[in-house]
Amino acid sequence: MSPQVEFNLALILFIPWFAILGVLFWCFPRAPRNTARKLFDSLSLALSVAAAGWGMQWSMHNADPGYGHLWPQILATSVSYGLFLAVMTVAVIVRFRVLRATSAAMPIDGKAR
Repeated sequence: MSPQVEFNLALILFIPWFAILGVLFWCFPRAPRNTARKLFDSLSLALSVAAAGWGMQWSMHNADPGYGHLWPQILATSVSYGLFLAVMTVAVIVRFRVLRATSAAMPIDGKAR
């Protein structure tokens, strides 16, 4: 295995799971889907992937090699997944509160006041 692939293995193995969670975040709730929501979702997904990548790199550089050759990968996987979920959780909460606030401001007919 090439050293670059080995170094980034934690992120490579989690890409499918990150993609599934990202698609679910993007698709639900289905409405409202305006430009501001798309921008917020895009920035949230980009920030979560960046945080996961940074966490993986930090873990690989700071893992104690005294625990074995596999420990850096284990730590990198745990930290990158935790950071990805932390950013996505904050984004879901913020988006829920903003959507609830905007829906409360909308009258029943759906037109802005």
